[in-house]
Amino acid sequence: MITKLEELCKQAQNSGKKAIIAGSNDTHVLEAVKDAKQLNIIEPIFIGDRKKTEQCASTVNFNISNFEIIDCQSESQIAQKAVELMHQDKADILIKGLINTAVILKWVLNKDYNLNTGNLLSHVALMEIPSYHKLIFISDVALNIAPDLEQKASIVLNSIILANKLGYEKPKVALISSNEKVSLKLESSVDAAILAKMGDRGVFGPCIIDGPLALDIAISKEALDQKGIKSQVNGDADILIVPHIDAGNVLYKSLIHFASAETAGVIVGSRKPVVVTSRADSAKSKLYSIALSSLL
Repeated sequence: MITKLEELCKQAQNSGKKAIIAGSNDTHVLEAVKDAKQLNIIEPIFIGDRKKTEQCASTVNFNISNFEIIDCQSESQIAQKAVELMHQDKADILIKGLINTAVILKWVLNKDYNLNTGNLLSHVALMEIPSYHKLIFISDVALNIAPDLEQKASIVLNSIILANKLGYEKPKVALISSNEKVSLKLESSVDAAILAKMGDRGVFGPCIIDGPLALDIAISKEALDQKGIKSQVNGDADILIVPHIDAGNVLYKSLIHFASAETAGVIVGSRKPVVVTSRADSAKSKLYSIALSSLL
């Protein structure tokens, strides 16, 4: 089981996965790609404006003369070519560079290219927080804006499948709401209660799942005891499922900026992983995201 984000790089080293960088004229992404290549985690294929890509690579002292560069100008052209190569199994990972996320995902979901499995795509962040005693998964912080109950069930399942692949045999899943009491006036609490019961009935496979749970009792045994609440998660969550993107994104960025968290993130649910990083992410976090995707 992965216990530190740096272990992602150690496990992924020398895997040599073919990775497409879509919109490759992005200095920040190329810096992470350079680091990943040095560890032989990936073999990059660059798609984007050739001259600008070469200029960006030069800025980060990355010699890309021996790699394939496919010269494309428009975002739609870049995304289509990237997904086409993924469909032809010429690459294993899709890494977003300087291109709109919506454009990339439109082509990923295009049924003509066989990347769309019919499952909901969702973003999972794996975070290392200095003040928390272990890694923690959070979903969805970047993709699904206001998921309904069915979509939340898919987000839960996607997160558990990812955790399983990293060695978590029976992850503890906390379904987050503002309060641990179920209220018909608070949709997130009702959805959490239903999802918890679905988990109890085995819908999500081996896991310990509970909700609704306020954040403090999901991650703190002390807070749980102080409130006198019993929970199977027991203040020791492996996975936090947030009710909507507002809560998730604020939590994610707060942990990065206030708690010095590092992160690895990936979009799951398609036939092959998609890496979408934020400009707010550190170079190290971008590398961790690439390493994580190479293990899937």
